[in-house]
Amino acid sequence: MNETEQKAILTLSLMAAFADGDKNETERAQIKGIADTLAGEGTLNIAALYQDVLLKRTSLADSAQALQTAEAKNLAYEMAVCVCDADGVQSDAERAFLGELRGALGLGAQQVEAYTQQAEAIAAVPVAAAAAGLSSTMSDAEIDKSILNSSILNGALELLPESLATMAIIPLQMKLVYRIGKSYGFELDRGHIKDFLATAGVGLTSQYLEQAGRKLLGGLLGSIGGGLLRGIGRQAVSSGMSFASTYALGHVAKRYYAGGRVLSTELLRESFNAVLGEAKGLSTQYLPQMQEKARTINVSQILDTVRKG
Repeated sequence: MNETEQKAILTLSLMAAFADGDKNETERAQIKGIADTLAGEGTLNIAALYQDVLLKRTSLADSAQALQTAEAKNLAYEMAVCVCDADGVQSDAERAFLGELRGALGLGAQQVEAYTQQAEAIAAVPVAAAAAGLSSTMSDAEIDKSILNSSILNGALELLPESLATMAIIPLQMKLVYRIGKSYGFELDRGHIKDFLATAGVGLTSQYLEQAGRKLLGGLLGSIGGGLLRGIGRQAVSSGMSFASTYALGHVAKRYYAGGRVLSTELLRESFNAVLGEAKGLSTQYLPQMQEKARTINVSQILDTVRKG
């Protein structure tokens, strides 16, 4: 995929991020931070793309027109769907945006229906579903094991070239927080968990943009045949952010709910950043487990993976 196509796809993804018109200042700052971070990943000035989208200096039609191949058009639409579903099922405004995008890309409704339904189903999986059949109270050792297993699974998903695999990381993180909270006697809903993640500094939309953007710029996202192997090579020299962010969220959630939810916003953020730094180092240690897990994941059954995660 050439640079013009990468630029167009990232521009459309940023448009999708703001399609609902409901992003607050914190979310905008998180998305801007991701754009600034990704700007250092390659030759594209993604920070400038962010400004162009925010100030409406570029149009959906122009970006769509820059995509000439069927593969690029499908990938652009898939990424936009996942961006819209990253923080929950699509709003009316997001559905309208995706309909306009589909038309601009020349994609038929039936052509994209199956993918959209899969993404919506993943976004709609209840955070409490993972508790079925599990003890509501885990020991410290059991919680630590659950955090590590979830981190390895999400690190493995980061290796895969499919956009749905990237999207699955977010609901799996939310379900991990739910299980930890429940273990300490707190019955959490999706809204509370989203607030917890946001307070820790993890945005749902921005996290998907970062993960998918890195894959796109690295030539992994949407690739077929050898994509997994290239991803594993990139993971070995990267920060392993999906492993690290999941690991940090889990351990900070453990501290937060074990202590009765009394940590201030500042301490919660500081704790998350401190554990995140440690977790980045651990990601190299657990890379072989992530590689092995990636080889066993059936992406056609990714919804089941999220339900059971």
